[in-house]
Amino acid sequence: MKLGRVDFPLPDMPRLGVAAFRNRIVFHLVFVALALATLALALALLNEERQRNAQRYQQSFAKSLAQVVAQLRHPSGQLALLNPEPAQVGPGWVAPLVLPFAAIDFDDATKAQRAVDMAGCALQYPGGASLCAAVGSNAYAGGFVYLVASLDAPPLVGRERGATELHGVHRVRVSVQRDGAVQHWLAPIEALDAQRGQLAGFVVDTDDSATLPRRARPQRDFRGWVWREGPCLAAGEDCPRRTTISIRLPVEAFREALFRPGGPQWPPADLARTGLRLALLGPGGATLFDSAAAGAQPPLTLGRLSAALAPGETLNIARGPTVVALLQGADDTGAPPSPWLTALIQHLPAPATPRTLRAQDAVTTPAGRFDITLTGDLQGLDRSLSASAARLAWPVGAMLAAIALAWLIIEMGLIRRVATLTKRAAALSHQLQRPDGPRAELGTLDVADLRGRDELGILAGSLADLLQQVKDSLRREQLRAEREHDQWHAVGHEIMSPLQSLMLLHAGDDDPSRRYVQRMQQAVKVLYGQASPSEALAAATLAVARLDLDAFLRGVAENAAYAGIAGVAYAPAAEPVWVQADEYPLEDAITHVLTNADRYRVAGTPITLALRVDGELATVDIHNQGPRIPDEQLARIFDYGVSDAEPQDGARRGQGLFVAKTYLAKMGGSIAARNVADGVVFEIGLRRQ
Repeated sequence: MKLGRVDFPLPDMPRLGVAAFRNRIVFHLVFVALALATLALALALLNEERQRNAQRYQQSFAKSLAQVVAQLRHPSGQLALLNPEPAQVGPGWVAPLVLPFAAIDFDDATKAQRAVDMAGCALQYPGGASLCAAVGSNAYAGGFVYLVASLDAPPLVGRERGATELHGVHRVRVSVQRDGAVQHWLAPIEALDAQRGQLAGFVVDTDDSATLPRRARPQRDFRGWVWREGPCLAAGEDCPRRTTISIRLPVEAFREALFRPGGPQWPPADLARTGLRLALLGPGGATLFDSAAAGAQPPLTLGRLSAALAPGETLNIARGPTVVALLQGADDTGAPPSPWLTALIQHLPAPATPRTLRAQDAVTTPAGRFDITLTGDLQGLDRSLSASAARLAWPVGAMLAAIALAWLIIEMGLIRRVATLTKRAAALSHQLQRPDGPRAELGTLDVADLRGRDELGILAGSLADLLQQVKDSLRREQLRAEREHDQWHAVGHEIMSPLQSLMLLHAGDDDPSRRYVQRMQQAVKVLYGQASPSEALAAATLAVARLDLDAFLRGVAENAAYAGIAGVAYAPAAEPVWVQADEYPLEDAITHVLTNADRYRVAGTPITLALRVDGELATVDIHNQGPRIPDEQLARIFDYGVSDAEPQDGARRGQGLFVAKTYLAKMGGSIAARNVADGVVFEIGLRRQ
C-alpha cells in the first residue's frame, strides 16, 4: 500500500527571544561597524590633512608676504604701486605710466633700454616689438613724456636737411589725446651714421601728413634718437637689425601742472585719461610699427598680484589713509568646492593655528610709503581642501557601496534564508512541545523557496526530506494503530460471548469460579475495548471504595491456587485495615505480581504476603525467594513491554507489572521492588480510609 503525502499547516509562530537573533544582530553590527570605520578613517585622514595644511600655511604665510613685498620693491613692482588706476583711454591709445625713476636718460640707448627693462613699463607686441610710454616720478624733471620703442627694422632712410617731402624717408609719427583734443608730431629720421640717427619733431595738423610746411621749424623741446644695433637678423640686402627709438615728448598741459598755485601737482590728475600713439612709417607710407596694433601685453599691474595669493588671503595696499588696492586670493579653479564637504570640514576639530593670520610690511617709493598688509583666513584652505577632497570622495563612496553590496548579498542570499528556515523550524518545534496539541501531527516544512545548490539550499532540502520521511512513518504508525484498534475490538467481542456463557454456568453466588469469570469479563472490557493495552489502561475508570485490606488479602491467598499459583501464605492482621481501592483491579494487580513471583521463585518455596500499617499508609509486602533483580532494572520492570522472558504461544511479556502499576496509580497507591538477601520483595502501598 503506497501512502500519499499528508500536509498539516504550521501553527502560529512562537515569539523567539533575542538569543535566536544573536548571530544576525552581530552580522549587522559588524557591517555597520565596518561602514563607520571607513567613514571614520576618511574623516581622520581629512582632519589630518587639514591640520597639516594649516601648519604648512602658517609656516609659509610670512614668506608669502616677503615675496610679495620683494616683488613690489623691484622697479616693476614700484611701477605697479605708482600706477594703481587702470587706463581710461580709448582703443588704440596708450596711457603713460609714472616711472619709479625721476627720468629716463633718453640720449643713451643702453641706459634708456635698461631703465625700461628694470621698470617693466613696456607693452609687448606680437613679433617682438615693445613700447614704454611713461613720465618721471620727479616733478622738477619737466613735463615730458618718454617714449622708448624697440623693434626689428631694415636700414632706415633719412631726410636731407631742409627737405619737406617725407614720402621717401623713414619717419616717426606721435599723437597725444587729452581732454578731447589731439596733437600730432611728425619726426623724420636724420641719419648721423649707419647705426644712429636723430629725430626732429614737427607739429602737424593731421596724423596722415607726409609733407612738412615750408619754413617749418622743429619744436625745440622735442628730442629723439634712433639706434640700430646688433647683428643682422635675416640674410639679404635689407639686413634688419634691432632698432631702438627714444623720444622725449613735451606736453604743455603737464608743464602747466607744475606751476599751479599751491605747488606742483605731479603726476597730473588726468594722466590715466591721456592717450599716446606712436608709429614708425617707411618710404611710400609703409607702417613698420604702430602702437595701436592689437595683441599688446600690458606691464605688471597690482591686479596680477592676486595670482600670488592663496585662497582666502587678502592683500591690502594703502598709502596713508587711502586704500590703493585690495586684492583677494582666487579659489582653486581646478575643481569647485563642495558645499557639504566644506561644511563637514569646518565642523572637524579646529587646528592649533589661529583661524586668521596677519602680517605687515612697507614699501618706499619716490611717491611715498605704501603699507602692505596680508591677511590669511583658514576658511580658504578649507575650501581648497574641499575641492581636492571631492575627488577623493569617490573611492570612499565606492568602498561604502561595496560594503553595502556585500551586506545585501549576504543578507538576501544567506541570513534572511537562514532566518526563514529558523522560524519555520521553531514553529515545528513549538507544535511538538505544545502540551495540548496532538503529538502525532507534524506541520509541513516548506522550503521550496530555500532549495538550491549552495550549502543552505542542500541543508534545507535535506531537512524537508527528513521531515517528510518522519511524517510518512508517523502516518504508517497511525494506520497500524487503527488496524490494531479494530483487531482488539474484534478479539474482545469474540471473547465476551463465551464468557457470558460461563457466567450462566456459574450463576451461583457460592460458586468459587464465578469470581474469576467476573474478573475475566472486567479485564476484557478494559483491555480489548480500546486501541491498545496501554491506551486501555490509561483510559480505564475505577470504582474506588472502602475496602478491608486484611479480609481481601485472606481471600487472595485462599483463591491463589485457582489461578495456578500454589504456596501463597498470608498472616492475618489483628484487626481490619480499611483502605481506598477497587476490589477487582486491586486483585488483578496483586495476581500479576504473584504470577511474576511464581515465575522466578525457587521451586518448593512459598510466596508470603504481609500487611504493614504506617500512619496513613497500608503496605502489602509480597516476598519470593529467587534471583535478584539487577539494580538498573528495578525501576524499568514496571514499564510496558520490559521483560527478560521470550514470548510464548503469542502471549505478550512485560505487561503484568505495567498493569499493576497503572491500576494502583489510579487508586492513589504505589508499587516498588527491592532486593533482599534471599530474593525480591514487592511493596504495594495504599491509602488508609
